[in-house]
Amino acid sequence: MWWWWWSSGGGVVVVELVVVMWWWRSGGDGGSGGGGAGGGGGVVDTTEDPLPDELVREGLDECDHTFVLKDDLGYVCRICGVIQRGIETIIEYQYAKGTRTTRTYWYEGRSTKDMEPTEILRDGVKLSGQDFIVSEISVHPRHRKQMKPHQVAGFNFLLSNLVAENPGGCIMAHAPGSGKTFMIISFIQSFLAKYPNARPLVVLPRGILAIWKKEFQRWQIEEIPLYDFYSARADNRSQQLEVLKKWEDHKSILFLGYKQFSSIVCDNETNKTSATCQELLLTCPSILILDEGHTPRNEDTDVLNSLKKVQTPRKVVLSGTLYQNHVKEVFNIFDLVRPKFIRWDTSRAIMRRILSRVSRKNVKAKGLENAFYEAVECTLQKEDDFKRKISVIQDLREMTSKVLHFYKGDFLDELPGLVDFTVLLDLSPRQKLEVEDLKKIGKKFKISSDGSALYVHPQLRYPLKKSSSRERERPDDTEMDQLLEKVEVREGVKAKFFLNLLGLCESGGEKLLVFSQYLQPLKFLERLVVKVKGWSLGKEIFVITGDSNSENREWSMDCFNTSADARVFFGSIKACGEGISLVGASRIIILDVHLNPSVTRQAIGRAFRPGQLKKVYTYRLVAADSPEEEDHSTCSKKESISKMWFEWNECCGHKEFEMQSVNVNNCGDLFLESPKLSEDVKALYKW
Repeated sequence: MWWWWWSSGGGVVVVELVVVMWWWRSGGDGGSGGGGAGGGGGVVDTTEDPLPDELVREGLDECDHTFVLKDDLGYVCRICGVIQRGIETIIEYQYAKGTRTTRTYWYEGRSTKDMEPTEILRDGVKLSGQDFIVSEISVHPRHRKQMKPHQVAGFNFLLSNLVAENPGGCIMAHAPGSGKTFMIISFIQSFLAKYPNARPLVVLPRGILAIWKKEFQRWQIEEIPLYDFYSARADNRSQQLEVLKKWEDHKSILFLGYKQFSSIVCDNETNKTSATCQELLLTCPSILILDEGHTPRNEDTDVLNSLKKVQTPRKVVLSGTLYQNHVKEVFNIFDLVRPKFIRWDTSRAIMRRILSRVSRKNVKAKGLENAFYEAVECTLQKEDDFKRKISVIQDLREMTSKVLHFYKGDFLDELPGLVDFTVLLDLSPRQKLEVEDLKKIGKKFKISSDGSALYVHPQLRYPLKKSSSRERERPDDTEMDQLLEKVEVREGVKAKFFLNLLGLCESGGEKLLVFSQYLQPLKFLERLVVKVKGWSLGKEIFVITGDSNSENREWSMDCFNTSADARVFFGSIKACGEGISLVGASRIIILDVHLNPSVTRQAIGRAFRPGQLKKVYTYRLVAADSPEEEDHSTCSKKESISKMWFEWNECCGHKEFEMQSVNVNNCGDLFLESPKLSEDVKALYKW
């Protein structure tokens, strides 16, 4: 906008004032600054020499105002820019008409005598004075500048579900590393600005709590208290109740781990303190955010059943890997955010349409819903008719479009690239003998855990036979060092592959990540590096496991990513699968096959994410002609279901959802093409 006034010297001075306005329900946050050129008075800097009030009034008096409506400001004079009526007084509220019905209920958790008579609660949100419907919630300008198009689309999708006459939950299935946390933090702050009495609850894996709080502090527009039991050292119900009451009484956000939440809600204690904790968790949340929301996917667990009891209809699942093991699990999550989703009339109609189109010869499940889940899975996994697969995918998307927002991660195309190899390795003669013994074990889990150690090195299996499960979880450095004194590395094909790749990375100035679901193989390789290279923990070597506290995790990540000395990072695949950024590495070894392929994709996403400056190469190591190869075959079929359901488009051919065999001597990776790495490769595949 422009202000005019006459200077004492007779010339006209023009001053430009740039006004940035943002309206918040809680009071407003704005600023101004400016500069301009004058015909006789030169440049006037209004930040150093503010305009006197009388000059401003004179400027106003000299303009014949012509007001126009600006979406972000209100009624503004198109000549001088003065605001006649602010936007917040025009569109902030849309008063409910008499014929309009809205869902309203009283929250019984607090005594009604503590409330003003004009206060009501709608979906857990206290509204004072008037029964109104909020017509708009907007992204704060500071956040909008940072948002990518998919985040803006996600924000609007949240609005369409959560801020409506009949609000309901939704699922944000955005690729790992796409900024889901930032997007939901922006939404929560905008939501609280309009609903200052709302009480958001964020339930998440404990390991990423520190990351969430750090992100909140980074993107906060106003200081909102962030409560959790860990930092408050609230170990018993009385201490936890104190934290819950603080959250209830003041504008704030509560963070809980999944196990913490379910343990309180499912607590069988009948004392008043436990009952009050349960009541607050089930009735007080106005919006429930579930990060890594595929966690509560099993209908037989306390976690899922306790989350279903939360009374707010506003439930948001955030997940980068929505499909985990089975189609039914996905619909369990739909049922969480939208109760009885599969039984809606629209869902039933599409369900019957799908069942009428697909072959049901392999479907053995009883009941319409179970038959539907199994039919979808069989079709996407085994059907030879690609057109039939596509029809099922299109029907699934139609069924879920209003509740599910999917983003593949097109932003990742801006990164240098990802090459995802599956490497089948020929075992050494000694390992092959051990595999025959391994196959005689009856328990699937023991075959997997013993096999994971055996495929790295056969010598590693003997301590496993002697040690307890507790000792396996926390391997001893001294014992491992003693074992390494009599180890011939070439007898272990995966240990040999690891050392050779590490040497190539060292020569090429690249860093290496090594992930496993078991700690024993990781500890073996860690101590092997100390012995062979003479490196030390905390300088060249870094480790994160489930026992690592938040401070150690943060320190390890920062040092590994930024230190020139850092060479190799060992991580428990579960502990490092969420909220971890390891973009300092450009090579990844997945040491064993996890039966849930989404866990592996999460691990790869630790390095292949924003901030990565190099092409990332992943090596999924599989022991050829072993039970592990069978597990890999099962997992690849699961992974193809996820890719087809969520990533298919009209440009895709059927081969794009299958692994492609490639020649190791012409695979496009100079490391793999080298004799050191290629000599034990039996087969090589690429996604």
